[in-house]
Amino acid sequence: MNAEVIAVGSELLLGQIANTNGQFLSQQLAGVGFNVYRHTVVGDNWERMRTAFEEASERADVVFVTGGLGPTQDDLTKEVIAELTEKPLQYHEETLNNIKQFFAKRKRPMSANNKKQAHCTEGSHVFYNGAGLACGMADVYKETMFILLPGPPRELKYMYEHEVQPYLAKKMPQDAVVLSRVLRFFHIGESRLEKELIDLIYNQSNPTIAPLASEGEVTIRLTAKAQTATEANHMLDKTETLITDKVGHYLYGKEKDTLPVQVVKAFTNDKKTLAAAESLTGGWFGKHIVDVPGASAVFEGSLTAYSSSAKIKLLNISSQLIDQYGTVSKECAEAMAEKARQQYQTDVGISFTGAAGPEALEGKEPGTVWIGIADQHGVTAHELHLAGSRESIRRLAVYYGCWFLLKEKVVNK
Repeated sequence: MNAEVIAVGSELLLGQIANTNGQFLSQQLAGVGFNVYRHTVVGDNWERMRTAFEEASERADVVFVTGGLGPTQDDLTKEVIAELTEKPLQYHEETLNNIKQFFAKRKRPMSANNKKQAHCTEGSHVFYNGAGLACGMADVYKETMFILLPGPPRELKYMYEHEVQPYLAKKMPQDAVVLSRVLRFFHIGESRLEKELIDLIYNQSNPTIAPLASEGEVTIRLTAKAQTATEANHMLDKTETLITDKVGHYLYGKEKDTLPVQVVKAFTNDKKTLAAAESLTGGWFGKHIVDVPGASAVFEGSLTAYSSSAKIKLLNISSQLIDQYGTVSKECAEAMAEKARQQYQTDVGISFTGAAGPEALEGKEPGTVWIGIADQHGVTAHELHLAGSRESIRRLAVYYGCWFLLKEKVVNK
């Protein structure tokens, strides 16, 4: 089925917020067999919204409209759909009661305009909003189904996952199953990955292979269509094997895995502990690790020693070492990693030091990064030359730290 996504909101056109809802919906819809051919953003203007909806109805089987369901005068989405379908708006009683209870529990008066969040067109299918107030709905105009979803991302995601996805599953053709799988790669760029897989990508049909680059990593979404889930999974397994035979060294996880998640999982499985000494990253590595549930079983802590004096006082790094080699050096990174391991009495210590920019540090260009890793077998250090903003360099350093922990076999994945 062909789909389009229309985001409603003048704030999107003004650049005040990013359209993350469009990204989320495209990711979800691709995994259940929809072909998303167009994204449109339209301001809070009745005529322009009507034109956008009419044009989309000429092209798509399903149109997903996000935003414009709130209580204010410029929230017009349901009113425009009502005009197009020539159906009256009515109140969805469950939603209306939910809105009234929301204000009653907070002992706040409910203004009359809040009631419009319970509007739906006559005969439409209503989607309950378990994360907010405004209900969504599905209605048909010129044989095209319009799915109306709230603008706030938290509400949209909840409604899609709990209400819309099951509804769509019943509407989709039942003679086939569509399954998808996401493979995650690091330390290889999108162009290099495509080059390695060009024969598979060029000859793809079913399953399809869709690479997607983001900062620091590349993902591949495999999508297979078959008569049964077993058959679709078999097709995905076969294609995954073909891919990993070519670029398996760069594969670190699947689906919603992240590098920090994989580090915590690997250390947990090996019953090993980890500590960090951070300069360049300023505590970001520790934050990314403790964001993972269960990190307390493996992560003892991170010490941020940003200045040279802090490295000397807090980590007991030799002042002679710093005078001779500097802080942006292999020797400093190795010493920091070993001191982290010793001070926290862990199996593994990791360190981050370097020049994040925008200016050079100790004669080293921005993006020069050293990551040290110490365990019972000794200490190693990795030199990186990263590009991008100061923030990007620091973030990439964290990801590379996780990558080296996994690839150096200090733990078994």
